[in-house]
Amino acid sequence: MNIETAPLDRGSHGSAGGAPPARRPLRILLLSYRSDPYTGGQGVYMRHFSRALVEMGHHVDVISGPPYPHLDPRVGLIKLPSLDLYAAPRPELGLPRERWKNPVDWIEYFVHLSGGFPEIYTFGRRLADYMKGRAHEYDLVHDNQTICPGLLDLMRMGLPVVSIIHHPITMDRRLAIAAQTSLFFKFMSWRWHRFVQMQIRVARKLPNIIAVSRSTHRDLMAQFGVRPEQMEIISEGIDCETYRPMPEIPRRPNRLMATASADVALKGLVYLVQAYDMLLRDFPDLELVVVGKLRSGPTEKLLDRLGIKSKVRFVSGITDDEIRHLYAETTIAVSPSLYEGFGFPAGEAMACGVPLVATTGGALPEVVGDAGVIVPAGDAGALARAIADLLRDPARRDVLGQLGRERVLREFSWPLCARNLTEYYYRLLDKHAHRPD
Repeated sequence: MNIETAPLDRGSHGSAGGAPPARRPLRILLLSYRSDPYTGGQGVYMRHFSRALVEMGHHVDVISGPPYPHLDPRVGLIKLPSLDLYAAPRPELGLPRERWKNPVDWIEYFVHLSGGFPEIYTFGRRLADYMKGRAHEYDLVHDNQTICPGLLDLMRMGLPVVSIIHHPITMDRRLAIAAQTSLFFKFMSWRWHRFVQMQIRVARKLPNIIAVSRSTHRDLMAQFGVRPEQMEIISEGIDCETYRPMPEIPRRPNRLMATASADVALKGLVYLVQAYDMLLRDFPDLELVVVGKLRSGPTEKLLDRLGIKSKVRFVSGITDDEIRHLYAETTIAVSPSLYEGFGFPAGEAMACGVPLVATTGGALPEVVGDAGVIVPAGDAGALARAIADLLRDPARRDVLGQLGRERVLREFSWPLCARNLTEYYYRLLDKHAHRPD
């Protein structure tokens, strides 16, 4: 086990299952099977939420598999190494001899080679092993959507467990399978998503689930079979300090910007590309910047077929400051997703004061409210018309940009998110302390 930053000294106050908690700092263990903010929204959540908790005075450790999170120095990082086979150039050689005696490593190795995604399950097995004899060090565990059987092991150790679910991966699975053009790749996509059945079984046994939106709350009931009494709705946050307007930078009159993975059907980038092709007829100098990598897949094929691949700029591996600078130059931000459990890119664009066109996908209407333009998900024509209307109306763009910033500050700051969750923690710990033996 590799501990990069030693867990903070907890002292002797309190324990899981002890006396009813007073309003004292809590000892919180955050779980995430992979946490690099560049791998997706869960990494973004881990970085900002852990910082918001320590700024409230709580003691926080993060336990994570690779790729590891970028954390505030006040947050302890406990590294729980996996085989990290997705980062290996030749994954078939990814089980070194020194790990041959570990059955969890063999599970991860063979499931990966057979086309599955074992990291969530094996993270939970390693987590349960690590926590043996350590449960007394924390008041509670906050899980970042691993929803693995290891959580049930922690509950049996007497630890209160809270699991946040950003959205049910059943949505990703359905859209990913539908996007494949051959039966073989449809099967392989189904195979990769087999872990979802494990998450459904575990979620039904978890008593404390945070849904980040009303949309996620509804979908967890419909698709995971989770009961309403298991859940509480608490919104995620947006980093309003990093993502802020930069009036000193001139805004371009002809640039669209989106943050979307080109190879994930859920993100709806193909519909934005189709809309962009339509818009070029009336706005031939219109630019499109996508924060994400262009990989081989449906989006690249569409760009080639339309002959506009050279006109779309993909950028990746850039810093938050660089993203903020891009937003400052952008005329209109677009969130074309078919489904979002919350929608960090939409909230970040609004926090930067950029007028936003988003879809009805999942929770996006909840995040955007009346501070942006909403069109039906998966409708390239509606997307093109909404963008064209805003391109022709700079006064409305100014109004929407201001409304967006105000809405994010009022509804979705990280301090607000941390306060709401801390209140939930205290209620949970009070209930845990008074449960019958």
